[in-house]
Amino acid sequence: MRQAFVMQLKKGYEAEYQKRHAAIWPELKALLKESGVSDYSIFLERETGKLFAVQQVTGSSGSQDLGDNPIVQRWWAFMADIMETHADLSPISLPLEEVFHMD
Repeated sequence: MRQAFVMQLKKGYEAEYQKRHAAIWPELKALLKESGVSDYSIFLERETGKLFAVQQVTGSSGSQDLGDNPIVQRWWAFMADIMETHADLSPISLPLEEVFHMD
């Protein structure tokens, strides 16, 4: 199953966001894979700073459901200065409903 969601990047941090994701932590990548997340992409709409994420998941939970994991909590803290977040530093993330798909 595919899951998609949007997040908000703070203005002026586009390059920093890309830099941090280009060096994603190996332990975070392994956790995602072990949790059934694959084919994970994030797209940036530069004018508004909207981040559109889509991922393939095995089962019903994806990356946004791993908030209890210490690795994920460290990643949230690492990214909190450049993204819109909740009080617990989790990114404000809105799930998207799939309304069309073409194979």
